[in-house]
Amino acid sequence: MEKILIVDDENDIAELISDILEDEGYFTVIKNNGTDAISAVKQDEFDLILLDVMMPDISGTEVCASIRNYTSCPIIFVTAKTGLSSKLVGFEVGADDYITKPFINEELVARVRAHLRREERTTKSKSNIIEIGEIKLNKESFEVYKNGKIVPLSTKEFELLSYLMENAGIVLSKELIYQSVWKNNYGDLGTVAVNIKSLRSKLDTEEKYIKTIWGMGYKFIRS
Repeated sequence: MEKILIVDDENDIAELISDILEDEGYFTVIKNNGTDAISAVKQDEFDLILLDVMMPDISGTEVCASIRNYTSCPIIFVTAKTGLSSKLVGFEVGADDYITKPFINEELVARVRAHLRREERTTKSKSNIIEIGEIKLNKESFEVYKNGKIVPLSTKEFELLSYLMENAGIVLSKELIYQSVWKNNYGDLGTVAVNIKSLRSKLDTEEKYIKTIWGMGYKFIRS
């Protein structure tokens, strides 16, 4: 369930927005001033933020500029201000969209849904890319780069590297690697060492990333 932060000093409006969104299946959190909103974002993760512009303690634009240091989620300003200059300032400090008060309930829901869908697509796209230090692996395009230059790998080398990078920081035994990459409980575990050696020759000649943990297995190091 997506979690949405609603920030508005007029609690009646905040409660109205909360009721509308919770009827659509979203979980909402209400804060009635900018200070509390900033604290909430520092302490918790939200999928989307609806932010009033005109608030007595800290303006919505100041809140937006501040919380952008802590979250990349969509921020939609909900405001009575309709002037172009106000919108431009909002976009400049990190807002993604504007909804003007008084708003139509259906439009509010539609915009929230649209931004959450876009965020979900972006997140899925990012999840296909693993980047640690100088090495970047794209599971979707089946490509590996080091320092921006593509490095050709065999299918098993790619799958092995992907498994190691997905589990960076964890010591993985040869048995576990073989079972996970070769999908087999029985076989020559020497195959793992051979492919590790090949990966090192292509990507990690200084053994900066793929470390041998003697008597245990291998670990991919986060540099």
